[in-house]
Amino acid sequence: MAPRYKVTLTKEERKDLEVISTKGKRAARTILYARALLLLDAGDDGPKWLVQTVAEAVGVTTRSLEHLKKRFVEEGLTAAIERKKRVKPPREIRFGGEFEAHLLALACSDPPKGKVRWTVRLLAEKLIELKIVETVSPMTVCNILKKMKLSLT
Repeated sequence: MAPRYKVTLTKEERKDLEVISTKGKRAARTILYARALLLLDAGDDGPKWLVQTVAEAVGVTTRSLEHLKKRFVEEGLTAAIERKKRVKPPREIRFGGEFEAHLLALACSDPPKGKVRWTVRLLAEKLIELKIVETVSPMTVCNILKKMKLSLT
């Protein structure tokens, strides 16, 4: 069975959580978790509610409260009630401003011999040929041109 964590708040922590849950503008999740920690407090000043009762009162699952208690005990009050800051963006930006500049310059240049105008597929192939990018789909080129409000016709 997983270890059970016991939340015991100091008077200062209780005061901070009461301020968070009653005053000012904050994220709903932060207020919710502050109220939950106040109810879960097993210290001298706390109401010592059961996890199941707090879950029903606050409207979250018991598992969420167990995770909340674990974060509070292991990482502290701030880590328990606030969202964790993202270390890196969700994915690397592959086609930034430099790529868009190359694409725009290429689209505005003369089309290859034997062609009347640039097509999205021709632009994608030329970008790869010039080694501006390793791979790029014609749909990506189309979306970037659309974003820049540039029509090939």
